[in-house]
Amino acid sequence: MKRLAIRALEEERMDAADLDPQIYAVVMADLAKVNRITMAARPTLAFLRRALKGRTHFRLLDVGFGDGDMLRTIARWAGARGLTAQLTGIDLNPSSAPAARAHTPPDLMIEWRTGDYADLAGDGFDFVISSLVAHHMTRAQLVAFLHFMDAEAATGWFVNDLHRHGLAWHGFPLLARIMRWHEMVRHDGTLSIARAYRPHEWLPILAEAGIPDAKPFRAFPFRLCVERLR
Repeated sequence: MKRLAIRALEEERMDAADLDPQIYAVVMADLAKVNRITMAARPTLAFLRRALKGRTHFRLLDVGFGDGDMLRTIARWAGARGLTAQLTGIDLNPSSAPAARAHTPPDLMIEWRTGDYADLAGDGFDFVISSLVAHHMTRAQLVAFLHFMDAEAATGWFVNDLHRHGLAWHGFPLLARIMRWHEMVRHDGTLSIARAYRPHEWLPILAEAGIPDAKPFRAFPFRLCVERLR
């Protein structure tokens, strides 16, 4: 589609600094529902299966955790397999941690932090991941994030993001209306698809970050992921 030929740069409403925390919490909860329906965790869990290779303990950092649904899914996945997972989430938005804590059962031991991921350099993580974060960043921010992940993830890192695709762009607003998700989710979800990358657009970004051996790949449905394993 001509409209999607160039990546959109319009800011998403949920990124506004003055967004009411209660509205933010509702939006994040609806986005967690979107992620369940679209099987958002599947590529990340597949990455962990490939990366662990028989290990029974790992430390993982999730950057930009939002509602925390990815870390909750990883915690349950690890627990069901007898794995010991030390899970930390960090998010710049001060409304994220309260929203995540409110939706996290006390038996899931996840540390929710507010702040800049760069402040956690040197903390000794095996894995650094993100989900639906890359398309929110400027190119310079994304390159800096790739540098951080490559330096701090002892075993590997994984970017789970959207694929800028016409079918997804047309289909998401219809799905959002059927599911009666918050209007901001309908608006920002559609814009997120327009802000997302296509596979060939990742290559110069990875080259700029000095990580040419990390390759983007598509995952069903309409996900575009990038991984690097040591």
